Amino acid sequence: MSSFRKALKSRQRNHHERSQPGFRKHLGLLEKKKDYKLRADDYHKKQNTLAALRKKALDKNPDEFYFKMINSQLQDGVHVAKKAKEEVEVTEEQKKVMRTQDIKYVEMKRVAEAKKIERLKGELHLLEADSKQKNTHTFFVDSKKEVQSFDLAKHLNTAPELVDRVYNRPTLQTLETKSIQGAVKPHSIKVLARQRRHQYKILSQRIDREKKMFVISQKIQTRKDLQDKNKKVKVKKETPNAAAIYKFEAKRKR
Repeated sequence: MSSFRKALKSRQRNHHERSQPGFRKHLGLLEKKKDYKLRADDYHKKQNTLAALRKKALDKNPDEFYFKMINSQLQDGVHVAKKAKEEVEVTEEQKKVMRTQDIKYVEMKRVAEAKKIERLKGELHLLEADSKQKNTHTFFVDSKKEVQSFDLAKHLNTAPELVDRVYNRPTLQTLETKSIQGAVKPHSIKVLARQRRHQYKILSQRIDREKKMFVISQKIQTRKDLQDKNKKVKVKKETPNAAAIYKFEAKRKR
């Protein structure tokens, strides 16, 4: 029993490995067995990897070929597939919508934008914010003498001060019989002009959005058509503002 106690006490003592001797301090810490074990395992792992790669290179067929050899490139030591030329002319916004949405959804949104544009055009009457005409109005007379004596205000039956206006141009009879309605004060007129400019800005943004949706729907439809196995030739390259144009071989339906 006493021998067992002695053996138990001996195992309870901590094992201390010696440190680096004083005359070898310049060599750094003394390597222990666990450090050597890690270093040896790492060395053997690398040697085994090199041997496997060397064997794979010796067994490789020199005539072997696959398209990834020419369709990929190294970037920071990693093989990355090259981008197709058709994808260069597509903006990031178009890629995002084309990946997530279907052509029916895009077409539905485009039609909704077109209806909103028509409604805004009907409200604004396509007038500019500074109240200047976009188009011209031609009057026809019978002789040159009438051209020289032509009075536009008299012909339009309105006041000379209102001739340059393209909207809210009442006649003389209306001015005599009815009172002025709407904004009269300069501040109110400025507020209305600012609101009109804002409406024109919204209209311009909606027109641009509708054009973008139309281009996206065309590109989606083109990619769907390319899935057909019929022979085709590219006529026009794809651009950010237009889809690519292909000419397909005529095929008689049976």
